Amino acid sequence: MTTKDELLHKIERRQATVSVVGLGYVGLPLAVAFAQAGFPTIGLDVDTAKVEAVNRGDSYIEDIPSGLLAEVVSGGRLRATADYDVLHEADAVLICVPTPLSKTKDPDVSYILMAGQAIGRRLHAGMVIVLESTTYPGTTEELLLPLLLDEHARHHGGATLAVGSDFFLAFSPERIDPGREDYTLHNTPKVVGGMTPGCLHVAQALYGTIVERLVPVSSPRTAEMVKLLENLFRTVNIALINEMAIMCDRLGIDVWEVIEAAKTKPFGYMPFYPGPGLGGHCLPVDPQYLAWKMRALNYNARFVHLAAEINFQMPAYVAAKVADALNEEGKPVKGAHILLLGVAYKPDVGDTRESPALEIARLLMAKGAHLSYHDPHVPSLELDGHPLRSAELTEATLADADCTVIVTDHTWYDWTWVVRHARLIVDTRNACRHVRAPGARIVKL
Repeated sequence: MTTKDELLHKIERRQATVSVVGLGYVGLPLAVAFAQAGFPTIGLDVDTAKVEAVNRGDSYIEDIPSGLLAEVVSGGRLRATADYDVLHEADAVLICVPTPLSKTKDPDVSYILMAGQAIGRRLHAGMVIVLESTTYPGTTEELLLPLLLDEHARHHGGATLAVGSDFFLAFSPERIDPGREDYTLHNTPKVVGGMTPGCLHVAQALYGTIVERLVPVSSPRTAEMVKLLENLFRTVNIALINEMAIMCDRLGIDVWEVIEAAKTKPFGYMPFYPGPGLGGHCLPVDPQYLAWKMRALNYNARFVHLAAEINFQMPAYVAAKVADALNEEGKPVKGAHILLLGVAYKPDVGDTRESPALEIARLLMAKGAHLSYHDPHVPSLELDGHPLRSAELTEATLADADCTVIVTDHTWYDWTWVVRHARLIVDTRNACRHVRAPGARIVKL
């Protein structure tokens, strides 16, 4: 029996030990899914607070209920550690580490490098490694594979392993959408690209135990590009509709009415909606990976840059809307009490990564505003080193605010109640569209 056959046999019998590196919004749900499928699963993270929380069965990810996590932990199917030596016993290693941007908007692949080095030192025959972290096309082949081989050779007296026969390597982009219930890890099709046909076969066998549908592609590079296309499609269309909102405002047209009418066309149109800016890890970050890669090939990714320019200006546009709305009330921004409703980057989650609310807060505070926020999913946050806590949302809180800015339209909010008690509202999400309050002052995006 070949090394590949032995690994496939272990996967089929749920005897393969699965290790997930990085226990964030992608890694923890993945680890729980494999544990539920019957695999002995080990979560790895350098954050000891996350490790301790997992081992207590205490979930910090909204999509994973603590009861579910506690069940797989107490059942002995999942444990967490910060010690990479557990990889000596791992058959499958899934890399789900962050891939942020540097201050110069260049890809920061340092977490992938650290994970690759640690895995390479413990690389052994019969191991399958899959990178899930979003990155630029070529990362798996040009960066991760040589790193794994070099680290293994350095720590094993120059011994070599062959990819596709001794060990297996693939890329499979994560498609986690926090807070979503209709499409989950299990029923969202999984794209997989292997370094060799054997790598693809093994990776598909592994993911086939937890995912309903697999989508094989010809290479890791293709799979990496798939993820970037998915997010660039949304980024460009959101930029288009954000600019449409600005143009409609200049023309005295309600952009929301335009969108509602346009989406009645049954073909050739898909509705996107304007907002205060992009948030989360994917949309503000991922297209910049492609732009960076193309610069190295002497190509200017013009759509990427233009979309980023439009989307990144939206917090400033919202801050200007607030200033104009206050001005019409005869009040300056300086000294005004401004309440932000929602600071998460999307509705019904507590994720504030790259949230436009944070930049809106910075801009208004820089103009001298007294700022507070309420978010049922974000009890506290830190803004440029300053701790903030969610205010209690009462009639008095709304009445005391010179302007209430709706940044995130959580379903928790009763918009009729908000409109009834707020003095002035700047609504960046069209959240109050169904509220009938003739005397209310609501300024739309």
